[in-house]
Amino acid sequence: MLTRSYPRYLGRFAPSPTGPLHYGSLVTAVASYLQAKSQNGDWLIRIEDIDPPREQAGATNSILRTLHDYGFRSGSKPIFQKKQFKNYIYHAQRLIKLNHAYACECSRKDLALISSHGSMGAIYPGTCANKNLAPSPDFSIRARCRHSEIRFSDAVYGDQCTNLGKESGDFVILRRDYLPSYILAVSIDDANERYTEVVRGYDLLAITPRQIHLTKLLGRKPPNFMHIPIITNDQGEKLSKQTHAPALNKSHARIMLYNALIDLGQEPPKFLQWRSVMSIWDWAVMNWRPELIPAAPSIPYRL
Repeated sequence: MLTRSYPRYLGRFAPSPTGPLHYGSLVTAVASYLQAKSQNGDWLIRIEDIDPPREQAGATNSILRTLHDYGFRSGSKPIFQKKQFKNYIYHAQRLIKLNHAYACECSRKDLALISSHGSMGAIYPGTCANKNLAPSPDFSIRARCRHSEIRFSDAVYGDQCTNLGKESGDFVILRRDYLPSYILAVSIDDANERYTEVVRGYDLLAITPRQIHLTKLLGRKPPNFMHIPIITNDQGEKLSKQTHAPALNKSHARIMLYNALIDLGQEPPKFLQWRSVMSIWDWAVMNWRPELIPAAPSIPYRL
């Protein structure tokens, strides 16, 4: 089991500004917030704005306003990933120098021909691993996996073991457009910002071994992890902007927070849904029991 210890718990909520906050994101935010506050820790907001083409104008302000309206209080100002672009490129180049990464010229067409698939998608066969290509804006950068076996214990889903060589293969950390991959940015930021635990959706559990592996290649210790069930719509799809998840409404804050507690396996008294937002938070912090979170991949959206 991978563990780390710091004097104080530090957690975070890291939304992408691709649209307004919706109920699925709220459930994750509630879980991360309660994990921190129930341990007298700190909770920060990180805006993961590393993919400009997908960013929606005004989304960041909308997300921050909604979090405030729903009673979330952060220990500091929001952190923005877009301010770290040079740092991401620096670390990708450093990994190449350490022979932990390499340039890859494979095109989308080449990758489409890959027939082997694992829990993280197509398994890269290492086509460019030994070509020693010079880094170029025309090439992506991949982290080496070899046959690294990653073991960790998730706070909800228990012991996990993945052989990255068999389930993933070498994975992209810097894209052809020189935008960092999610896994590179999150690995660097979670380590640099010194989070003791990362709370996020079940859909990211499969790629957590990549984050652990990459964090260790960077010479840092990974945080602990807690993944929670994702919220799905009537078609079984994850609530998201792409699946037209409705934006959270300030006037629905009490019932939405109450429902989030229910979906997280907590047992709030019925009268609590008619109390103030801060009363709901007071109860939730005092009575938070993470062991009650259901170890299911998903939970249907409650209307």
